Amino acid sequence: MTGRTHPRPVELYEVGPRDGLQNEETPFTTTTKLELIDRLAKAGLRRIEVASFAHPKKVPQMADAEAVIAALPDIADLEYIGLVLNKRGYLRALETRAGGKRGVDQVGCVSVMSETFSQKNQGMSIAENIANASEVLRLAKRDGMSAQVTLSAIFGCPFEGEVPMQSVIDNAKRLAEAEPYEMALADTIGVGVPSQVHDLFGTLKDEIPGMKLRAHMHDTRNTGVANSWAAYEAGATTIDASVAGLGGCPFAPRATGNVATEDVQYTFERSGVDTGTDLEALINTTRWLESLLGRTAAAAVARAGGFPAAEGSKT
Repeated sequence: MTGRTHPRPVELYEVGPRDGLQNEETPFTTTTKLELIDRLAKAGLRRIEVASFAHPKKVPQMADAEAVIAALPDIADLEYIGLVLNKRGYLRALETRAGGKRGVDQVGCVSVMSETFSQKNQGMSIAENIANASEVLRLAKRDGMSAQVTLSAIFGCPFEGEVPMQSVIDNAKRLAEAEPYEMALADTIGVGVPSQVHDLFGTLKDEIPGMKLRAHMHDTRNTGVANSWAAYEAGATTIDASVAGLGGCPFAPRATGNVATEDVQYTFERSGVDTGTDLEALINTTRWLESLLGRTAAAAVARAGGFPAAEGSKT
């Protein structure tokens, strides 16, 4: 590590088993998904999005959500998160905890910030989407379930273009009324740049004091790592990432690739920010995924390796 150190660590939120796999044509068995989650946990990740309670015909890769969750090991300091898109999905997530089972520890809901994208993604308007997410958040609070919300397409929409920052801020304040555990801001199609990220996160930190902010950046235009860093500097406490850079929204044309976990980890750790994760274990997980997928992963650090050791060094 070189350069200054930062006293504030960052939490990495791993989305590979859900967002990373949901768009893959190669089918992943329940057993393989469980091995992926195990590898990620052993790499030090402590918040892992393990499944989506979506309709199996729309997202077939997530059809075994309940089977995956039922087989997860009961690790005390590891948080398992499931994505829910509506009340039906939330009730499925809640059912995983029935009969004293651990099930999912937290649910995440989504509210899209573009009218056309909202209709294509969830079949409802922005206003209906906010009401839908707020209902899930309130149901979770009633049931003693931790719940958070993601605002997606915050900078741009593949169908409408620019998304006004003020509308995102106004909608975030409406969602904050339902008291989510945290709020994630997602550049779903990867069009944002660091200045936009810094302005939006900084403004929301002032407008919704006390709200935990999380950044979900896609690397579609090679800005994912820089945007993640800008979010951290503006006050985000958690950064989403997907091992190997897998993923992308199935409802957004050409929006391929979450920012890679190993790329984010390398940038933050080399900048003096503790992530609590093991880079080599992440790279090894990507190598394993490449063998299953039959292609080279998008993650730059997986291709290049970590920082090179000096010649003759035993490390």
